[in-house]
Amino acid sequence: MNPEYQDMFAPLTLKNGIELKNRLVMAPMTNSSSNNDGTVSDEEVDYYARRSKGVSMVITATTYVTPNGKGFPNQFAADRDAMIPSLSKLAKRIQGEGAKAILQIFHAGKMSPSALVPDGDVVSASDVPANREGAPKPRTLREEEIEEIIEAFGETTRRAIEAGYDGVEIHGANGYLIQQFFSPHSNLREDRFGGSLEKRMTFPLAIIDKVQRVVKAHADESFIVGYRFSPEEPETPGLTMEETLHLVDVLADKNLHYLHVSLMDFFSKPRRGVEDLDKTRIAHLLETIGDRVPLIGVGSIYTAEDAKLAFNTGIPLLALGRELIIDPDWVQKVAEGREAEIVTEIDKEKQEELMVPGPLWNNIINTPGWFPGV
Repeated sequence: MNPEYQDMFAPLTLKNGIELKNRLVMAPMTNSSSNNDGTVSDEEVDYYARRSKGVSMVITATTYVTPNGKGFPNQFAADRDAMIPSLSKLAKRIQGEGAKAILQIFHAGKMSPSALVPDGDVVSASDVPANREGAPKPRTLREEEIEEIIEAFGETTRRAIEAGYDGVEIHGANGYLIQQFFSPHSNLREDRFGGSLEKRMTFPLAIIDKVQRVVKAHADESFIVGYRFSPEEPETPGLTMEETLHLVDVLADKNLHYLHVSLMDFFSKPRRGVEDLDKTRIAHLLETIGDRVPLIGVGSIYTAEDAKLAFNTGIPLLALGRELIIDPDWVQKVAEGREAEIVTEIDKEKQEELMVPGPLWNNIINTPGWFPGV
């Protein structure tokens, strides 16, 4: 191994005593490749297993906690106990390759296509549509429905425990329901779930509390709980870096095992909301968090040199997303001193060799700009 890259292969011990074998994680990525009944497909399981050999943790594509929280066609389900065997099959294959299996859990809220949810009943914090063409106007959730969704996050966590996962990641990013409650753009409520910055944190924090209570009741201390967030929104009003730093400051004291920022570019800078706009979002986050909880960074890391520059910021963990689709052996190549062999553009002739499920492959090939070289 090139000594320049040694640091990314140092183990990291989480506050619950669990040791991650290195600092590299597979990022959660939607693949829309599950079976129509919500079970994980064999193609999908093979795809994950192929990418689980080098990383310390695999965070799965997100799964929904209630039927009206489904966000994508052919998304695998975790909203009922009947899904536990399917969930277990995926966890075992990931763990069989030497990685921790983390189930990402969410509710899509107003980002749910109306055709995918019961009776087309799309819901959100308030009746503000998603900022995209043809988006349905969501129905404002009643307080008792909010409490039911909080309970559902707990129930899905129990299923993850029973299915043998090493942990769950609460998906509070990318404009889905948890972020919709935190956002001043989509949360216009005047009850205890909306209004001030602190009140807009009520829903995310209630979900964390519920998940942690379920873990305490059904698992041991080794079970990992992480939280993913997005730093900003383009809308005005919308989430600013300042508001996210307030949230992150609170999250860092919530006894979570890691935080995970959602970024397209690791080195991106804030739009607004902080005094120093020349400092990267990652730098702002690390400064706020300190050593209270590990942060996972992500975003356009294609080469070993890219990863080295990212780790030079002091980030404890780094997630690889599209990079592992392009080259499933990315981590092993760096570990073996073969970083020059890393592939950085998708080979359109190698779907079978790369073990990419058909629906995901079609999305890659037919979405210009989504992948380098496509």
